[in-house]
Amino acid sequence: MSGVVKYTGAEKNMTFAELEKFVISARKAGAVEDANVSAQLSTSGKLKEIEVEIASD
Repeated sequence: MSGVVKYTGAEKNMTFAELEKFVISARKAGAVEDANVSAQLSTSGKLKEIEVEIASD
C-alpha cells in the first residue's frame, strides 16, 4: 500500500515556509531521497500544490 503527502499553499501560491513544512512532513511519512515530486504551478510560474508518493513495505 502506498500513500501521498500533498500540500497546497494557504494563499494562491506556496511560501518557502510551507515548502519546508511539506519536506518535513514527507520525510516523517517515509519519503525516500530519490522520490519524484509532482507540482502544479500558477499562471505566474509559482508553486500552487506539491505532492510526493510514499511507498510502504
